[in-house]
Amino acid sequence: MAALPFAAVPLALLAQAAPAHADFRVCNATQSLVGVGIGYRAKAGWITEGWWHIEASSCKTLIEGPLSSRFYYLYAEDAERGGRWDGPINMCVAEKEFKIAGVTDCVARGFQRAGFQEYDTGEQSSWMVQLTEQPTTDGASSPATNGQNGQ
Repeated sequence: MAALPFAAVPLALLAQAAPAHADFRVCNATQSLVGVGIGYRAKAGWITEGWWHIEASSCKTLIEGPLSSRFYYLYAEDAERGGRWDGPINMCVAEKEFKIAGVTDCVARGFQRAGFQEYDTGEQSSWMVQLTEQPTTDGASSPATNGQNGQ
């Protein structure tokens, strides 16, 4: 399955256009329903959570309040066309709604393994990732990370 690109824009850059919010948001700039999972390190260890279903041309908050970690990891799937936004960091996901402790032995524990993309928030209190479509010249989609503010 061809991977679709990720683009990240810190929410701090959008503060002039909207009231400031402290959270981790994902916006779906595609015309398809997208399922999203997030991974992060908590005091007790690694956690992955999902699925958030984000309608076309809309946003959802995955983590409310000021961000407590510097690094967050994202995996998303296009529910209608089958593409995905992924990365090199392996973490666990499940078919249905999930909150999984630990990122090792996913299959042995009854989960699936997926590649997550890392986002370094630079310890900002807010972050936004925008899922976009950017086909390559051969018609397939390729992964890309576009960012601002030191990304």
